[in-house]
Amino acid sequence: MRIGQGFDVHKFGGEGPVMLAGVPVDCDQGLLAHSDGDVVLHAICDALLGAIGQGDIGVWFPDTDAEFAGADSAKLLAKVWQAVKSAGYQLGNLDITIICQKPKINPHREAMRARVADILGVQQTSINIKATTTEGLGFTGRSEGIASMAAVLLVPINETNTK
Repeated sequence: MRIGQGFDVHKFGGEGPVMLAGVPVDCDQGLLAHSDGDVVLHAICDALLGAIGQGDIGVWFPDTDAEFAGADSAKLLAKVWQAVKSAGYQLGNLDITIICQKPKINPHREAMRARVADILGVQQTSINIKATTTEGLGFTGRSEGIASMAAVLLVPINETNTK
């Protein structure tokens, strides 16, 4: 088994919506980023890359490379996921926390779980998404940005968790 954890944060700016877990979510502001700014998918990428010992999203998709300007983070995650499978692993489970005052996550939670499961080609029951505010504290509490954390358990490949 391999365990990985990931973290990402982006600052609010510009127009909404925001992309979270591959789902456009209505918000009065967007997120500033080189790619589409999907903090959830970026945290998942980092967790997966950490679990297989392959660096981080900045190594794989540098923000200094014009190729990734405005990139769809779902495509980035799909490339990382291919590397995980090539390394001989599949998903045990994935636990995600989204940290923000806005937007509200609960109305979009199931769509987010379904989208992540679809990108990874796994059962939705292997994906958990939860959200928390910081009770008005820090940059997320002041609605200056959104953060996300992900923890992943990878297990050697077999056929029990694929769709």
